[in-house]
Amino acid sequence: MSVFWLVLLVVLVLIELATMGLTTVWFAGGALVAALIAVLNGPVYAQFAAFVVVSLLLLIFTRPIAMKYFNVERTKTNTESLIGMQAIVTQRIDNLKAQGSVVVNGLEWTARSFHQDQEIEEGAVVEIKDIQGVKLIVEQVATQG
Repeated sequence: MSVFWLVLLVVLVLIELATMGLTTVWFAGGALVAALIAVLNGPVYAQFAAFVVVSLLLLIFTRPIAMKYFNVERTKTNTESLIGMQAIVTQRIDNLKAQGSVVVNGLEWTARSFHQDQEIEEGAVVEIKDIQGVKLIVEQVATQG
């Protein structure tokens, strides 16, 4: 059974090296512990339990720290950087009629309301909450009165 865990370990490490997504490395740690238990002639159920427990513990406790330090240089794409920005509604937004557009950074985008039943009038200031395909999902900014 130790061969199975070692093969799984190698496959997971190779996937991690290919993607650099900090995804499979946690499960590789679990496979390593399971392989050690197999080498020590531990029962199969203990190997599987160790794999699951160690993988989850590594995922829960070390992934947030690793993501903080290893993905520092990751730059947001052009569209990701729009989230949180404000835009001006240039065509009334009505989800039911599938219409609406906004201008942000001098570019016009199709827009839909974050709240399905909320219509937003032309000229309103909105905040970009999400991007779905080529549509910005927006929420009207409260006006000060």
